[in-house]
Amino acid sequence: MADERTPPQPDDEPRDEAANEGSRRPGLSRRTKGILLIAAAVVLLAVAIWVVRYKTYGQYFEETDDAQIRADAVTIAPKVSGYVTAVLVGDDQDVVAGQQLVWIDPGNYDAQVAQARAQIAQASAGAENARAAISEQEAAIEQAEAQLEAARDKAAHDAAEVARYAPLAASGAETRQQLAQLRLAADQSAQQVRQQAAALEMQRRRVSGMRAQVRQAEAQGEGARAQLQAAGIDLSSTRMASPTDGRIGDRTVRVGQFVQAGTRLMTVVPLDKLYVVANFKETQLARMRPGQPAKIAVDALEGTEIRGRVISVSPGTGAQFSILPPQNATGNFTKIVQRVPVRLAIEAPASARKVLVPGLSVRVTVDTRGGKGEIDRIQKDQEQLENKAN
Repeated sequence: MADERTPPQPDDEPRDEAANEGSRRPGLSRRTKGILLIAAAVVLLAVAIWVVRYKTYGQYFEETDDAQIRADAVTIAPKVSGYVTAVLVGDDQDVVAGQQLVWIDPGNYDAQVAQARAQIAQASAGAENARAAISEQEAAIEQAEAQLEAARDKAAHDAAEVARYAPLAASGAETRQQLAQLRLAADQSAQQVRQQAAALEMQRRRVSGMRAQVRQAEAQGEGARAQLQAAGIDLSSTRMASPTDGRIGDRTVRVGQFVQAGTRLMTVVPLDKLYVVANFKETQLARMRPGQPAKIAVDALEGTEIRGRVISVSPGTGAQFSILPPQNATGNFTKIVQRVPVRLAIEAPASARKVLVPGLSVRVTVDTRGGKGEIDRIQKDQEQLENKAN
């Protein structure tokens, strides 16, 4: 009876199933959460490392791919005109300084040298003749001086005779006719003295003219020697040599060709003096200074990096040295970031230099850490100027 009055108990199985179903709802396991937390920590650590590295290291490296290898190539051009008799080098041949490259027919220039030498000899002969004439004239001057001295002695004697006979003639001891003859002789002697003095002066003036002839001949000789020197330079210019070590490029000269002075015949490229010109943006130059190290990645070497060093920074942007520099004061203005050429020395081994030639594209990265304090120094100097102005 007791069992009949007891209410039926609810079944517990449905509740257990509901609890199991709640425990199986979608969610992250502890393992997944741990992995995500570790990944987030790694990412944050990497970002922190990158920021620290950039602030302390990366921001000081300026890079550009607007860069090329260059060399101060030498254009070979003749100083004189003529027919080419020999071309002693071939295309792309390595040469050393002083090596003969091209010969030009020297016939005309040999004749000019001979003509100048003949003019020198002629001028020297003229000067010698003038000197010999001066020697003869000096002897004539000595003769004229002796004749003048004799005329003066005779004039003095005649004048003394007149003085001696004048009192005698006045007293009647001598005739007046005799006195008149003596006076006539004295006058003639005085005229002879003046004549001999004039002749002596003329002889002396001839010496001055002859000495002028000597100077003229010597000046002609100097001019002829200058012509000889110029002719010798022209003659030596018919033998053209390389001014530097390098490699022959763009050879256009051929044997038998008539070349004019200044015509480009070939180019010598000094491959041992290569350098890089990198065009950095103006916003990259704040800390860049000569002497800073650099890395140069050469495309022709499959990106192999070689060492470099900043030599100099151009005194103006590339646009300023163009044929038509921009005039921003005309028309509408659009600000464009300018680029400034920076020259870098190449510090590469001989094995790499065999491949490097002017015109190759490179990528340059400059380490500007040496200029860390430049901006702060500039700002400090500017503040000092402002304080002085105030």
